[in-house]
Amino acid sequence: MNFRFNFLSIILIGTAVMGCAQSKIEIVPQTYVAVKTSETIEIDGIAKEDAWKKAEWTNDFIDIEGDKTPTYQTRVKMLWDENYFYIFADIKEPHVWGTLKQRDTIIFYNNDFEIFIDPDGDTHNYYELEINALNTVWDLFLGKPYREINNAVLNDWNCTGLKSAVHVKGTLNNSKDIDEGWTMEMTIPFKALRMGFNQNNVPKDQFWRVNFSRVNWDFELNRGTYSRKKDNTGKFLPEYNWVWSPTGVINMHVPELWGYVYFSSKDIGQEDTFVIPNDEKVKWELYKLYRAQKAYYEIHDNWATSVDLIAKTPILIDGKTISPNLENYHLGWTISVKSPFSDKVLFIKEDGKFIEQ
Repeated sequence: MNFRFNFLSIILIGTAVMGCAQSKIEIVPQTYVAVKTSETIEIDGIAKEDAWKKAEWTNDFIDIEGDKTPTYQTRVKMLWDENYFYIFADIKEPHVWGTLKQRDTIIFYNNDFEIFIDPDGDTHNYYELEINALNTVWDLFLGKPYREINNAVLNDWNCTGLKSAVHVKGTLNNSKDIDEGWTMEMTIPFKALRMGFNQNNVPKDQFWRVNFSRVNWDFELNRGTYSRKKDNTGKFLPEYNWVWSPTGVINMHVPELWGYVYFSSKDIGQEDTFVIPNDEKVKWELYKLYRAQKAYYEIHDNWATSVDLIAKTPILIDGKTISPNLENYHLGWTISVKSPFSDKVLFIKEDGKFIEQ
């Protein structure tokens, strides 16, 4: 089951069930260095500019659970300038089709490409954009992941200034031939992602938590028209979820496991590297405890009052020991630890929000 929700009829699933879904494999997020460009980028779906030609591809997408190779290749390039975040996706597909033409409809009912952005990495207040081969867009703002109670999903949020284009390498909605696939080019204005009017959120030499997903469906034809395939009971077959940085579970709304995109200020052609900071590794361990606390509640119908009840401590990270603390309050709980790498105090609240001081 993929944890997707219609904003008009959110199904209430127990917080602990969604909060404690954990991967059976160790997840290490992907990284990418997005270089800065001074070239004018025309959004036409083709990526013909020199900047795109010089930009590196991401690793090929993998199944969302991280243990299977997708049937078709998907990969992405990224660029940025002082105003925009540019994304180019190459989506291999022998049958390019799409039916949804209305903006903000549920685009993943078609094959689609999806973008997830959490600029400050606190797992709250993040953005999701979906697009199909007809260049139909669904853009959303999420106050919290779906796993949290009282989450706010703003379907009527629009990414002001967004530009996108699709180029089909073949023939759209033609079942009589075999296509190569489709490419998608998008520019996202930084100012559309501001949390305050005067906020300077241009991420120069900083990283954002980002992920990409491709939803692909088995299809069937009815008089030459494509649609999602059903089984012999009339139920739609499950979709495939192919992603850049796997979450280990069939759920994209796990922001703490998304990839890292570092926005380098170096010019194209100048090599730059990004190493995931050690405090991020501490953060990963805190989120493991967060999920363990949710699982504990599911079993015991109350919250653990000590880290020792949900995990083995202390925890070793790159030769350093951390000993997290769990504090319970009347209205919630907090897991915290002082980082041995930065001396900052890192917190995760009961609603999953990450804070550092």
